[in-house]
Amino acid sequence: MIEISGDVLNKFDSNTSVAKDLISIAGKLASKDSTLWGEGAQAEARNRLNWIDLPKTSRDLLPQLDALSAWARSKNLNNFILCGMGGSSLAPEVIAKTFGRELTVLDTTDPEQIRLAIPENLDQTLIIVGSKSGSTIETASQKALFEKLLIDTNLNPQEHFVIVTDPGSPLDITSRSSGLRVINADPLVGGRFSALSAFGLVPAALLGVDISVLLDDADSAADTFAREDSSAMKLATLIYEQTTQNFSLHDSGSNVPGIGDWIEQLVAESTGKDQKGRLPIVVQDNETKVSGPALSIGFGNGECDLNINASLGEHFILWEWVTALLCRALDVDPFNQPNVTEAKERTGKLLDEWSENGKPNNQPIFENKVLAVYGESTSTELVDILRDLIGRSEKYLAIMAYLNREADVEILKLREAIATKKDIGVTFGWGPRFLHSTGQFHKGGASNGGFLQITAEASADIKIPGKDFSFGELLMAQALGDGEALSLRDLPVVRIHLKNRALGITSLLQEVAKI
Repeated sequence: MIEISGDVLNKFDSNTSVAKDLISIAGKLASKDSTLWGEGAQAEARNRLNWIDLPKTSRDLLPQLDALSAWARSKNLNNFILCGMGGSSLAPEVIAKTFGRELTVLDTTDPEQIRLAIPENLDQTLIIVGSKSGSTIETASQKALFEKLLIDTNLNPQEHFVIVTDPGSPLDITSRSSGLRVINADPLVGGRFSALSAFGLVPAALLGVDISVLLDDADSAADTFAREDSSAMKLATLIYEQTTQNFSLHDSGSNVPGIGDWIEQLVAESTGKDQKGRLPIVVQDNETKVSGPALSIGFGNGECDLNINASLGEHFILWEWVTALLCRALDVDPFNQPNVTEAKERTGKLLDEWSENGKPNNQPIFENKVLAVYGESTSTELVDILRDLIGRSEKYLAIMAYLNREADVEILKLREAIATKKDIGVTFGWGPRFLHSTGQFHKGGASNGGFLQITAEASADIKIPGKDFSFGELLMAQALGDGEALSLRDLPVVRIHLKNRALGITSLLQEVAKI
């Protein structure tokens, strides 16, 4: 049973205009009414509302998942690698953390992190590839690499892959023709709303999680959401009425570790459009300043403005309802992501240009032995460039680190260092992962952020089989493509390129401390 507490809960008033509207349409949402977000969103919504039924309809997957799990056990496949981005990876990652299971999530194109994910012995490894569209460039590249590695070690890819994708997608077609095991997801469910679909449940079942419990909990909770005093109604109304943009998610002390990252994508990518939206800021430590002035939401954390105690299955369906209702209040389409597509297109264009003409030799505005700085600034010293960027960041500053999230964790200290200099939210995203999450909000939400990109040299690159570019080149194209999209909106963007990762991070922290 979902329990909500906290001082802000007392501010919920079912008679406000927002609350009245959401209460009036809750029953329509339960019956999958596609008109709730306006005429412009109706066509998209018509094909994206089956998430509402997943607590019931996903039970149809149980026999198939039982058989898949039994096959994996019979083959002694007990090392699981998940290749997926955004909605295809965030929910399985939360499930693994919550139930204490080992899962390697590969949602990057950083060659150093990819190298760490490759096991010494592939014999006992099962690679789960999740892609709704079946054309996600990161996932396709990872799949190609693992296929080559398996073949090079005389292992049959058919015995080491499980594919999750929409029926009829390019990945579905090629995987079936190659004899790989494929489980189709419901095509009428959007990626970030897919936690209780095959994208979340296939990895969960293989990890030995009892997915019937997840579905039972979600089903029981969903039956209450159309009530005027439901947890979904209260949360959606309060997040709309008690915030102007930012709110923080506190994972400290949570019984569902990592839920903040999943909610961050769901809310930011769904609401960040038409210069509107709500920006979740994920916080690990209650003493940190990185959230800035913001409504705080915790999970089993009594120190926050709102506290939610719920099981993981309850959280999944709760926040999907909250997000859909919040988008109704904001008058935005919950199910599209136009600026995510824009970033993908810019990445592809850069890769094509580099293939034809080579990479341009851009000149840094500052450079020393360990790092180089790119962007527009009247300053020529690093400390002044950073001071200017922080000063121009109105409501939040986004750190976008195209680095190795296992080996380059020192960069996380940069959040707190910047937060001590100005009372704004400081978000952090590992690239290219955040492009499928807060990246939509950065470009589609209100124009009040500043953006610090961090790229780096790799000790050794990795060629992508079948492509004329490498993982390192893909990663750089993703960073530069997103930087272009931000700059064209006249948003303040600075890119710091680490020529030496460890020394560059140390130098960067030292410079911020001087501000």
